[in-house]
Amino acid sequence: MNYNYDTVASFYDRLSRLVFGNTQVSAQQFLLPYIPAGAHILIAGGGTGWLLEDIARLHPSGLTITYIDSSEKMIALARRRHIGTNKVTFITGNAQEVTAVHNYDVVITPFLFDNFTEDGAQQLFTAINGQLSPQALWLYCDFNNTDKLSHRLLLKMMYTFFRLCCGIPATHMPAMAGHFHRSGYEVVTQKDFMNGFITSVVYKKDEHLATLAH
Repeated sequence: MNYNYDTVASFYDRLSRLVFGNTQVSAQQFLLPYIPAGAHILIAGGGTGWLLEDIARLHPSGLTITYIDSSEKMIALARRRHIGTNKVTFITGNAQEVTAVHNYDVVITPFLFDNFTEDGAQQLFTAINGQLSPQALWLYCDFNNTDKLSHRLLLKMMYTFFRLCCGIPATHMPAMAGHFHRSGYEVVTQKDFMNGFITSVVYKKDEHLATLAH
């Protein structure tokens, strides 16, 4: 994976609001109340870090967070956020490279998998899944492939823009629901936005279900 969001870091949040209004923010905020107190959290592809401030409003202390993004400029912006007294370790790099030293209770992947090809998404999913505790929560938020022409056109424009500006390898949204099903995750709750174009899902890991799926 060679893509990098350094070129758009300074205006990424403004661009998101221009295109989606507050929808991307709301889709991520929907997931945050499911974070338990005292959790060890992996945030993969967190971007500018505004999510850290929203988390700190719910949990001003007691969390241990590993925050990883491939963009140095995104990490620099995230370091400026107010995090309460939570412990946050910032890493510039790829989520596949994070060592599972914490056995994470929660992973948050906000609009991460849309950057990857099908093969890349499978590799990333496998890497993150291996870093989670047996009963971990996966707070997933991303785009959906739908049959609506407006959604398909918007995705195409987004992929063209980010491929040119950031070098992302993907050309379409990988199908992620199957990865969660085959790995034994159950849906705790789900909410769709923009008529199903964006979805937020709280998944719970269940190793028994993973055994049955195989």
